[in-house]
Amino acid sequence: MRIIFMGTPDFAVPTLERLIESRHEVVCVVTQPDRPSGRGQQIHPPPVKQVALRHNIPVLQPEKLRGTDFHRTLAAYQPDVIVVVAYGKILPPEVLAVPRFGCLNVHASLLPKYRGAAPVPWAIIRGERKTGVTIMHMDEGLDTGGIVAQSEVEILDDDDALSLSNMLSALGADLLLQTLDTIERDQKITSTPQDHTKATHAPLLKKSDGELDWRMTSEEIICRIHGLNPWPGCFSKAGGKVFRLMDADKLIARETADLADPRHKPGEVAGIWPGRGPVVRTGDGYIVITRAQPAGGKVLTGVDLINGGHLRPPMQFEKTTA
Repeated sequence: MRIIFMGTPDFAVPTLERLIESRHEVVCVVTQPDRPSGRGQQIHPPPVKQVALRHNIPVLQPEKLRGTDFHRTLAAYQPDVIVVVAYGKILPPEVLAVPRFGCLNVHASLLPKYRGAAPVPWAIIRGERKTGVTIMHMDEGLDTGGIVAQSEVEILDDDDALSLSNMLSALGADLLLQTLDTIERDQKITSTPQDHTKATHAPLLKKSDGELDWRMTSEEIICRIHGLNPWPGCFSKAGGKVFRLMDADKLIARETADLADPRHKPGEVAGIWPGRGPVVRTGDGYIVITRAQPAGGKVLTGVDLINGGHLRPPMQFEKTTA
């Protein structure tokens, strides 16, 4: 089949690469315009564009889709299907109507849960134990189209947003190719309507989402640390220095019997755990920080945080802004 691929970030790359390797023909790639990024804010092409150019596939980078004739440009490629993976824009009706069979979206959640721009981080932040990938037959809404196929995975205790995204991007590529084979065989897209009453949302993350509230439970804090890694990161300030918290373990009551003290406040460095790291009071118990990055420094293990004097009792974690 003739495929137009629409996507932008690293998450979309495995699907594009699998399509290029398949017997289907990727006739065009649509991605976001080149943007400044990194410390120097130099202009960089999106990862999807880089892959397309290496394979001599035409690349289109419209600033906007609505109110333009861009759909006519797409129609000239005579696509059977448009595949969308983390493109970053909602497709208007005239674009949805271009392909012969319709538009498919590879979405990193088990829809109708976690509709929106950041399904992977929010699934971890909210303590989900499973997630997955949905192939959706796109309509005019935000992730509201019919479900064509789904595949489920377990969220492991040590998963963060990066590791889980990598797993789901590979899973989504496999599931899409299976779906395309079915569409080609049946000569149509078959889908099941979503139960909109069960919908939850995963809004775009903001830098401020990384500010840690130590009044949360230990479980909530650890989920937040994992879900916000790598961006925007989970951060808090102690001893006048901002730390990016990258990993931590929950401590059970018997492990903290010698440290527990009702006078400890949430966010207080209550003690040290030799060989593991600094122990910090939370809203319902204690955690041990096993990996963190002081502002301007390198990533340190919990042991290095102790040995370097970065975190020690009775330091108090607090907000980075007043």
